[in-house]
Amino acid sequence: MNDTKKVLLFYPPGALFQRGEDRCQQNIDDGSAQAMRACNDLGYAAAILLNKGYEVKLMDYQTEGKTYEDLIRDMDSFHPDMLMMSITNTTIFDDMKLINDLWEKYHPVVVLKGALFYDPEQAMLDMIDLAHADYLIGGEIDFCIGKIADYVFKGIGNPADINNILYKDENNRLVPTRFHVWDEDLDNQPFPARALMNNGLYIRPDTKEAMATIQTARGCPSACVFCLTPEISGKCVRFRSPENVLAEMTECYEVHHIRNFFFKADTFTIDPEWVKKMCELIIASPLHGKIQFTANSRVRPLKKETLELMKKAGCFLVAFGFESGSDEMLKTMKKGTTVAENKQAAKWCHEIGLPFWGYFVIGFPWETREHILQTKKLVMETNPDFIEVTIALPFYGTPMYETCRDNNLLEKSVLGSDFFHSSTVGTMHLTLDEVMKLRKNILLSFYLRPSYILKKMSECVTQPGVFVQYVKYGLKLIINLFKH
Repeated sequence: MNDTKKVLLFYPPGALFQRGEDRCQQNIDDGSAQAMRACNDLGYAAAILLNKGYEVKLMDYQTEGKTYEDLIRDMDSFHPDMLMMSITNTTIFDDMKLINDLWEKYHPVVVLKGALFYDPEQAMLDMIDLAHADYLIGGEIDFCIGKIADYVFKGIGNPADINNILYKDENNRLVPTRFHVWDEDLDNQPFPARALMNNGLYIRPDTKEAMATIQTARGCPSACVFCLTPEISGKCVRFRSPENVLAEMTECYEVHHIRNFFFKADTFTIDPEWVKKMCELIIASPLHGKIQFTANSRVRPLKKETLELMKKAGCFLVAFGFESGSDEMLKTMKKGTTVAENKQAAKWCHEIGLPFWGYFVIGFPWETREHILQTKKLVMETNPDFIEVTIALPFYGTPMYETCRDNNLLEKSVLGSDFFHSSTVGTMHLTLDEVMKLRKNILLSFYLRPSYILKKMSECVTQPGVFVQYVKYGLKLIINLFKH
């Protein structure tokens, strides 16, 4: 008789959210041109559990368009002893309703993973029905899930010694362990179990080719008032070695036939020497000329030479968190950059012919209409290839949340809201409706320019498939902007 314990790792059915992203947890359905990134948190968990001898099933029901009935069929056929689901701040209430329903039917051990559970306030936990949640992972899943499974199924270790989680004690109370501690050795972690992932679900938005997410580093030294990363991943950047990253890319290319990559790091270019070594390794490898990648970057520190080397190595797009066109706002949000540096980064990209994405955020508590119009001006002046404009979201655990709370700007709980459905009443100077109208104005003003449309059409002369994708995302943008 096979008594191997079974674990189902999953994203639940429903709307598309970046459930593996602790920092953003982006609402994909309501965004302008985002695509789902690979479920690496589930992939890492699967790899760890497989190495420990557990039987694992990995399912991304939301991205695959599967239903609750599909989930129930899998529960009935797979009979998991443990469930592990990734949650988001926005979906937490629906997520818990689903989990409680599954527990009532099947009584598995329940593990939940999400940024919401990182050193959480008890008052916030009290808002959520966690009656059937046995473990809450707030930190990095690959350093927790194996230890949890070994304790539950083999009696090995003690949950009190597992960092960055909460566990149920003998009195059924959630007990936090140590938070704000991080594991350093990233190279010894197994690569995500992509053999269990439906890699075709995660695409490069313009070509629809499969695109793997590769985590190159964790942590960020910045102190942006709206960001969870320094809290969850620490302010000390922990890098994987370039050799280890290249080995994962090679596995993706040779085993899974993936040639497009998203290098996931809170700021890929924070260490120019690391980027130089990474790019030189790619250029000297058999992968050069066969693969392409995209990455996030800050505009400080940044050198033109770094961008040139990235392009030579195969970078097809770089994304900048410009955030604002107001130096006053950049200083207030503690971004650590200036408008001049935003413009310089854009200028370098235009000069070397490297497409770039501009991320902008409006609706900060201190913002006036003039500040947001300065952001619109920066959007037009920098002229990125693509943009996204989101509404500032006061996540629990951030200084921005405290500012909104102290100034009575919270209309409802942050739980259940997202970048396009704010929990605030607006800013100290603007109503939420005024902020949303300014967002619509910026996006339409940028994307509906005849010069922009003609430029994108000319880029697609030899790539009709890319043109179809541009039209698809353009229609999605228009529909989203006018449906509210």
